[in-house]
Parts: sequence; structure tokens; C-alpha cells
Amino acid sequence: MKDKIFIDSNVIIYSYGKEEKKKNISISLLKSVPYISVQVLNEISNILLKKFQLSIEDIKASIDFLVKICRIKSVLPQTIKRALDLADRYKYSYYDSLIISSALESKCNIIFSEDLSDNQLIDKKLRIVNPFKNIR
Repeated sequence: MKDKIFIDSNVIIYSYGKEEKKKNISISLLKSVPYISVQVLNEISNILLKKFQLSIEDIKASIDFLVKICRIKSVLPQTIKRALDLADRYKYSYYDSLIISSALESKCNIIFSEDLSDNQLIDKKLRIVNPFKNIR
């Protein structure tokens, strides 16, 4: 069975950065037609605007590109409710739990994230993987 993957915004943002190893890993993951959520698009837009200081037009182009190469998961009321349950159970922040909830609803079995607990299994279905853990 081929893995269904979800990518957190903190991994995608490296595709815009200057750290070559992380950038290459991020780009490679994006080529696998991953799932991302509308929340991820929002977070990326904010980071590109605030930290990278890209123009609005460049950010829109980036969002258009991500929408073309990724599967987009909407955040629905049930996604929010599940995120609240996950936050309570696993003690992640609400927004991290919303990412996890979106990945679970997308029936992904791997979520790539730099910020969550590497190798943790969520609800016996979703493995958290830090794609950068072996980079020195």
C-alpha cells in the first residue's frame, strides 16, 4: 500500500528557504501529491508575507501552485471538534491538533512535521514523521 501523506506548513516553508538539504526534502515531499489543509495554505501565506516579505502577487502564485500539486482538505465543523478532542487527548496545541485532525480525515497514514513528536502514532492510524531528523 502506498502511503498517503499530509504535510505540515513548517515542512513546506523550507521549499522557499535557503537551507539546501531541507529545501530539497521539502520539494521532494511536495512532488508526491500530498494532502494539505486550508489551514496550511493560511499559515504559508502568513509566513511568506511576514517573514519572507513576498509580494501579494507572489504569494497568490505560490498558493495557486500548491493547489495544483496538492490535495486540499477543507476545515469543517467536524474537523474542529475532532481537533479539540485530539488537543485534549494528546496535549498538542489547538492549531497543531487541527492539522492532525485534517490528516486523519484525509485518511493519511503519515504526517510530515518538524514541530510534532517524531514517530508518535495518533489514533493507531497516523504516524508523525520529522523528515529532517537526520540532517546535521
